[in-house]
Order: sequence, then C-alpha cells, then structure tokens
Amino acid sequence: MSGNIQLLSDTLAAAKAESRSALIAYLPAGFPTVDGGIAAIKAVLEGGADVVEVGLPHSDPVLDGPVIQTADDIALRGGVKIADVMRTVREAFEATGKPVLVMTYWNPIDRYGVERFTAELAEAGGAGCILPDLPVQESALWREHAEKHGLATVFVVAPSSKDARLAEITAAGSGFVYAASLMGVTGTRESVGAQAQDLVRRTRATTDLPVCVGLGVSNASQAAEVAGFADGVIVGSAFVKRMLDAPDEGAALKAVRTLAGELAEGVRGRRVS
Repeated sequence: MSGNIQLLSDTLAAAKAESRSALIAYLPAGFPTVDGGIAAIKAVLEGGADVVEVGLPHSDPVLDGPVIQTADDIALRGGVKIADVMRTVREAFEATGKPVLVMTYWNPIDRYGVERFTAELAEAGGAGCILPDLPVQESALWREHAEKHGLATVFVVAPSSKDARLAEITAAGSGFVYAASLMGVTGTRESVGAQAQDLVRRTRATTDLPVCVGLGVSNASQAAEVAGFADGVIVGSAFVKRMLDAPDEGAALKAVRTLAGELAEGVRGRRVS
C-alpha cells in the first residue's frame, strides 16, 4: 500500500471547500493500553475529527506538557513499542478511512532505521509524520524515504521563527505546516491568541501548504477562534486530559467522542453552549 499523503491533502482541501477548518486530534499510542488507545483514536475520528495524529511515546518529550507526559509515561510503562504504533495507525485507518499521521521525536526513528520506519508506516496506511525536533537542514535522508513511500513530512514552525527560516521550513515540508501557537509546551490555555494569527499570516506568505495551529486549544469556542484564521485546528492535551480524568475506559471513550463532536462544531463556526 502506498502512503496516504494524497488522502491527507484531499481531506484538508475538502474542509476548505466547506469553508471551515479541519479538526486534527492527537492521542498517544499505547494509552491507557494499546487496545484502549486504538479504541480512543477510533472514537475521536468517529466523533468528528478529520485527521488524527498518533503520538509515539517518548521518555523525554521536549514539546509536550505535563498532561501528555503523564500519558506517555503510562504507555511506556505498559511496554509500548513501535510495532504497536504501526498497529494503531493501521487499525485506525482501516476502521475509519481517515488520514492518520504519526507524531514523533527523531531519536526513535533514527534508532529503528529510517527506511524500515517509512516502509512500515506507509504499509500500515499512514499519511505521514510530524517531526517537531528534526531540523530541516538535517532532514534530507528522512525526506528522501518519506517521498519514496508517499508520506507527508510535517515540520513545526513557532512564533520565534524568522521569515527567512519560515520559508526554509515550509519549502522542505509537505502535507501541511504545524504552527505552534505560542512558545512553550503543549497544554490547554485560556487564550490561543494573536501570536498564532500572526504566525499563520507569516507562514502563509511562504507556502501554499495548509497551515494548522496546535498548542493550547481545548474547547469549542477556542476551536472556532482558531478556525477563523487557520486551515486546521490541532487538539491533543484536552483529549488526553478527558481520558486521564475518566473513571473507567468506557467513560473515557465517551468523553473523547463527545469532545471531538464539540470541537467539530467549533471548527464549523458554531459556538457550543
């Protein structure tokens, strides 16, 4: 099976044709268990997410705040492996037909082998990878293999990125650009704000790729706010927190499905009371 970068592009284009942002959800693989994680990702996609990012749990997740670190720790203690991440991608894609990406730091891919990782991700039906800590200038090997297997390479831009740097990053990427709405780590926040809007504007000046905003969105009104200026709204910590707060797995699945529905309403510009 070739990679699903075209499915990703078509999904983002379809949302744009509906005059709305795409809703992109994030959940780590293996949390609370491998099977439980797969069920949660399916629930989020069935609840209204257009795209999902499957996190590859890491022992030192520099971009992730305490909520996602807690989930990663649970997954790692449970013994989650890259094979489990690939199984999560495969089952989520086969069940929903929606684009599934992996979000991972570079070190696990480097250890596993770039060719092996890209081949397995494409074979599982994956659409690509988000690589928050891989510098563009060191990404040639990854991009060569990703392109060979039809996978998107999504780089992260931040408010601190200068315009020339933005152009360099967006020229190397594919699928979409991940715009980190603020400096710092992931987590829910009161306001996602003007910094994100300015970053989207500056990024769009360098590329035709969709620009999707993550870091801080946790409810429908924030999703609606970001949807007013971004091509996609990325939500992670809010989903993980709902699962951590749930008394049991059934309640967790219901909670993330409900949140996905509320956020899907938000990106369509309708405030949920």
